[in-house]
Amino acid sequence: MTALRAAPAASPAAAAPAARPPGAAGPLVLGVRHHGPGSARAVRAALEAVRPAAVLIEGPPEADGLVALAGDEDMRPPVALLAHAVDDPGRAAFWPFAGFSPEWVAIRWALDAGAVVRFIDLPAAHTLAADPTWDDGEEADQGERIDPVAELARAAGYDDPERWWEDAVELRGTADPIAPFEALAEAMGALRDAYGDGGRPRDLVREAHMRLRLRAARKEFGDDMAVVCGAWHVPAVGRKTTVAADRALLKGLPKVRTETTWVPWTHRRLARRSGYGAGIDSPGWYGHLFASPDRPVERWMTRVAGLLRAEDRMVSSAHVIEAVRLAETLAVMRGRPLAGLGETTDAVRAVMCDGSDVPLDLVHDRLVVGDVLGEVPAGAPAVPLQRDLARLQRGLRLRPEAQERQLELDLRKENDAARSRMLHRLRLLSVAWGEPVAGRGSTGTFRETWRLSWEPELHVRVAEAGVWGTTLASAATAKAESRALEATALAEVTSLAERCLLAGLSEALPVVMTALADRAALDADVGHLAEALPALARALRYGDVRATDTAALGEVAAGIAERVCVALPPACAGLDTEAATAMRGHLDGVHTALGLLPDAAGLVERWGGVLLRLADRDGVPGEIRGRAARILLDDGRLGEDATARLMSRALSPGTPPADAASWIEGFVGGASGGGMLLVHDARLLGLVDTWLTAVPPRAFTDVLPLLRRTFSAYEPGVRRTLGERVARGPSVGTPARAGAGTAGFAEGLDEARADAVLPVLRLLLGHGEPEGAGR
Repeated sequence: MTALRAAPAASPAAAAPAARPPGAAGPLVLGVRHHGPGSARAVRAALEAVRPAAVLIEGPPEADGLVALAGDEDMRPPVALLAHAVDDPGRAAFWPFAGFSPEWVAIRWALDAGAVVRFIDLPAAHTLAADPTWDDGEEADQGERIDPVAELARAAGYDDPERWWEDAVELRGTADPIAPFEALAEAMGALRDAYGDGGRPRDLVREAHMRLRLRAARKEFGDDMAVVCGAWHVPAVGRKTTVAADRALLKGLPKVRTETTWVPWTHRRLARRSGYGAGIDSPGWYGHLFASPDRPVERWMTRVAGLLRAEDRMVSSAHVIEAVRLAETLAVMRGRPLAGLGETTDAVRAVMCDGSDVPLDLVHDRLVVGDVLGEVPAGAPAVPLQRDLARLQRGLRLRPEAQERQLELDLRKENDAARSRMLHRLRLLSVAWGEPVAGRGSTGTFRETWRLSWEPELHVRVAEAGVWGTTLASAATAKAESRALEATALAEVTSLAERCLLAGLSEALPVVMTALADRAALDADVGHLAEALPALARALRYGDVRATDTAALGEVAAGIAERVCVALPPACAGLDTEAATAMRGHLDGVHTALGLLPDAAGLVERWGGVLLRLADRDGVPGEIRGRAARILLDDGRLGEDATARLMSRALSPGTPPADAASWIEGFVGGASGGGMLLVHDARLLGLVDTWLTAVPPRAFTDVLPLLRRTFSAYEPGVRRTLGERVARGPSVGTPARAGAGTAGFAEGLDEARADAVLPVLRLLLGHGEPEGAGR
């Protein structure tokens, strides 16, 4: 343990171990911590001091041909190497690099210095073909694995590995660029002697391949090389083994054909385990330390102040000065070489956030972690579908962004309509860049609101979708046609038809419509038909806005509506409570859908007759009868007197209390606005009140949950007004007493006062309803 305890003091600089003791021959092996800014600075200093002819880096050898792209002016980290199986693009792996990653710094130094760069880790062809139960850095039992940094921190008396790493590496400097690597190499050697593979059996295979690649490079470059790899691997890379022994470890490994490219990455994704399993908690902070070696605390506090000011918090220059002073004082009190993330966070909380963690969470999300999204040059290898998507993104001025944002689209504008089609096509291909959400303002069909957030994994989804076509339009069309042919449920096909119209896939519609007609003709379940109709109606409505020919879709919708009108009344008889609730939902859906269908006057009349039969038919559950009566009342097909008669019968003493409560739920429950109906109609409220007070105590206990669900859905103001009206004693079945109503509401309609509003309405509407106001 001597080496472990000596490591912090002996590693005042940069990063991790070196495997070339003083005076010893052999390549310079620089052990690093992945994504460590201290490691990155130390690697750069060591390479400048030694200037090797070749640099070998931990990474997939398939990426050797992509190294030159790292020097492109359009390449901006964070980025990642993406390798995926050609025949199964969903089987993929990433090797991420940030601007402060030691491997990235080594690559850029080699390109600038004219040195050769090669990757020496296990090929992705083996990694992607491996048995999922084989340890790949994530699936292994975490209880059997050791964290080298945590072990060194524990040996140095620290309970926080991140804090030890900051003290020993990130916040220190040294004049000797090699000494830190040598000290940590000794410490890692002690750890490997004590723990072997540390619970990582796969590492033995990877390290065998690294040694083979190192031997091959020595034949070409001799010892004029530098190796940059994880500090944990340093003792194994320099271990004396035979070629036969290393090849024996690699014998029989499965293999698949792979493709490799560069893809953009994000700081947020760096905070997760991926690739070689090197996740870090604070990529934004580490990036700041790497980019701002001069006065990092002062510069960090200035960035925090700028963020808080942008969020309308009062933060002055005095706050920044005091926060810096407090952070430095805390570092001295805690015995740290410089103020680290812990000290700066505590200072920001106390000085700039008034002790609150709410604004501090914003600082952590935006700055400590961050939403930086890298960029790769257009010349990077990509599947044709990815290239077409990139072309569309540039043409539509819709760049991928890591930070979540909302996008408002007006489909009457050509560019917005094209954006909508692109996003809908991506969703159909399971590339979830955007998600439709409820928008602000107008709810017309010419507006859409999307929530956009680009994740690096979407590059894998695009590669998977590439099997359907080389362009976004052709791929989405092929996927839609395939899904139409495979679909077995009617609702699935109707939803697909709607999505095809939204995505503008006119070439896929004939196949989808044929499948839809076939499923509709064979499906006799009225629930399935009722469930399918709303999607068709929405599709027809959207088609209007998007100038899409939907004549065939209209014919199918009309046919389904006819079948629903015929089959619904008998299907509503003898249903249990759960089935009645589901059928009530179908009733609402069909009613709304018929209002959207063009030229459906005849169907609407027929539907009204169906509702009348349901409202007055014995054997139909009370919830459905009540809902049918309410729809008829709202549409003006049922007068107030007829409605009161239906309610009186439903709430008569001979009706079981549970059935009566179910009728009330259907009539005034849910989001139907039933509360306001009872507020304004004293007669209906009186009927409900009289029935409720007459329910026997034993039965009241049974119906209470249903009644509570019905009335608790009302707005607080509605519930309060209903309570006031009941307290005043509404009439039973007849108009209420004069003066007993709610203040501001008459018991009947005052036509003279109502007519006085009309001139104002005409003025507001410009002497008539404006064009398109009905949309």
